[in-house]
Amino acid sequence: MPARPLPTPPPLPPERALAEAVAARVGAARYGIWFAGHAKFVALGGEVVVVARNQHSQEWLEHTFGTAVREATVQVHGPGTRVRWVADPESFSEPGTGDRGSGIGSAPMPVPTPAVAKSAPLEKAERPRVLPIPDPRSPIPASQTDLFGDPVAAAKPRAKRAEPEVVAVSKAGRRWKLLGEFVVGACNRVAHASALSVVEDPGEGGNPLVIHGPVGTGKTHLLEGIYAGLKRRPNERPCYTTAEEFTTRFVAASQHGKMSAFRRQFRECSTLLLDDLHFLATKKATQAEFLHTFDALVADGRQVVVTTDCHPRLADELMPELVDRLLGGAVWSLQPPDPETRLEILRKKATGANPMVPDAVLKTLASSLRGNVRELEGAVNSVKHYAKVTGRPVDQSVVREALGDLLRHAVRTVSVADVDASVCAVLRLGSGTLQSKSRAWAVTHPRMVAIYLCRKHTAATYGEVSKHFGAKTHSTAVAAEKKVRAWIEKDASVTIGDRSWRVKELIDRIERELQR
Repeated sequence: MPARPLPTPPPLPPERALAEAVAARVGAARYGIWFAGHAKFVALGGEVVVVARNQHSQEWLEHTFGTAVREATVQVHGPGTRVRWVADPESFSEPGTGDRGSGIGSAPMPVPTPAVAKSAPLEKAERPRVLPIPDPRSPIPASQTDLFGDPVAAAKPRAKRAEPEVVAVSKAGRRWKLLGEFVVGACNRVAHASALSVVEDPGEGGNPLVIHGPVGTGKTHLLEGIYAGLKRRPNERPCYTTAEEFTTRFVAASQHGKMSAFRRQFRECSTLLLDDLHFLATKKATQAEFLHTFDALVADGRQVVVTTDCHPRLADELMPELVDRLLGGAVWSLQPPDPETRLEILRKKATGANPMVPDAVLKTLASSLRGNVRELEGAVNSVKHYAKVTGRPVDQSVVREALGDLLRHAVRTVSVADVDASVCAVLRLGSGTLQSKSRAWAVTHPRMVAIYLCRKHTAATYGEVSKHFGAKTHSTAVAAEKKVRAWIEKDASVTIGDRSWRVKELIDRIERELQR
């Protein structure tokens, strides 16, 4: 008798089909990191609603993967289907729901009625009932965690992995900053993208990754974000530590004869994240131990990420071997925020503020303040506190009263040309002197001081500074900055023309001229 035809498999639910289409475009690994557990797809006839866990997740996902989601929507639901992004924490508040709700291979997600989905979170009745599980958001006592933030107490019922927005609580209940919370701008875009690449493919990009910059520009935020991102991945065992903690543990292990245990702690991790490398500047033995740890990890294909306050070439007190290793990876700088980034930072810090801070006030602060991220955050907090204790709404007059001293001392934006002009004015040099090719000390010494001040007071790169002063490569600016730093540390004097100047005094005069 003729064979019966095989039954046609039932079509995939629309949400499942859309999830698979998105994963096919962004890659299954990236989908598992950024979508699974953090977003849900809800098909409502002529539109698809992407429900994110919170506002930060919504903005990040829409900015990064918006194009892929729109293309997948057209493929699954046809042209003309609109994509709408919303944030709805309530849809993820139940234990066991939303954890992998839109991931490939998960159960189909229940579809709410259009009337509910348009303006309200999913009803609890629509969610599958599950047995309660321990809350992974509860802080783990410091005595029960090891260096990696993993519990070491007696066996207990296995808890669900911490969700990314509540993340990675370890080491005395610390809450780790997330890459999705980082405000990206022209001053930090490359460093942020490098941090994301480490989370997605640790050990496959620049290794080591070195992030350097002034205080308050986001180095620690990026390092914590990498740690939090890696902790969400199965089989990853990242180790986050500061250079000071590394030194303390190294000294204690040396004194108590426990070097083997110390080395296992740092060399058995999947990724080593070290903050404030410059702390090791005068500690030769600790530098040597870190160098051996570094070599062991990189040789095994594991990622190393460090932050420091200056470019490795300028770190005179680091071992040449260590500097050489750092330069063999990817080295990216973080600069003080530009006006557009300052405004976005202020908006982020003022979100949900009570009392509310109007956008006009934030724009005024962004144009007036040129400090780092902590200064901007402090300004918002000061304005909110002042308005609250005085019982007045936040307006321009409240800002002037609350931040009078800060606004008066805010330094105006300085350009390379401003520094050039100020150096020439203080030393009574003709315009264009510093851009000449003269090798006389009367020109080269002022030029080196000008390059140092350009790096200190402007956001110009080494290449831009070198180009302004007529050099062919950026190495000229690097060497000049290094030379002036050495003069300052030794409190040296230099001869310019017929006068001998203390370098510190000369720089102070030029900086006062810059502020005029």
